[in-house]
Amino acid sequence: MIEIRFSGFGGQGIIKCGYIVGAAASIYDTKHATMTQSFGPEARGSACSSQLLVSDDRILYPYINRPQILVCMSQEAYEKYEPNLVDDGILIIDEDLVKSKALRGKIKMHSMPATRFSEQLGNKIIANVVMLGFFTAVTGIVTYDSMKKAIPDSVPERAVSLNLRAFDRGYEYGKEYLKKTN
Repeated sequence: MIEIRFSGFGGQGIIKCGYIVGAAASIYDTKHATMTQSFGPEARGSACSSQLLVSDDRILYPYINRPQILVCMSQEAYEKYEPNLVDDGILIIDEDLVKSKALRGKIKMHSMPATRFSEQLGNKIIANVVMLGFFTAVTGIVTYDSMKKAIPDSVPERAVSLNLRAFDRGYEYGKEYLKKTN
């Protein structure tokens, strides 16, 4: 079982990240997934997270204890959630919004400019989907094909094309990133 936390601030589509990956895993990759979410009372602008469990077997307890993968799209989320990441976990950050401290344990960090790429694509609001492309490439938790099927089911019809381009931008960056770092 893999425990994943997507984190950032309200308005970044953090909850949607968990939803899309959970749908990709459970509907198209025939795995099991559960998602819970948390956000501050201010909603937009406050810290929020979605917690996702992905497993090949049934999930009997729907909450995460200590995530093996942490995705941070804001500094506040990094400060709040990084201490709970397992010592040999994977940390994924938006490098323009998060400045990490020295890594502890055997944590492996991957960074990408998700917000910058989304601005280049013409809409800052799709940074979360750019990040999902990168997440898919570097973790392999869900397949590229399952994500490409889950995204259209999860965004408004008028935004499907832009979101698929955003996903591909992050995914291609992730594949190139892995070639350079491995």
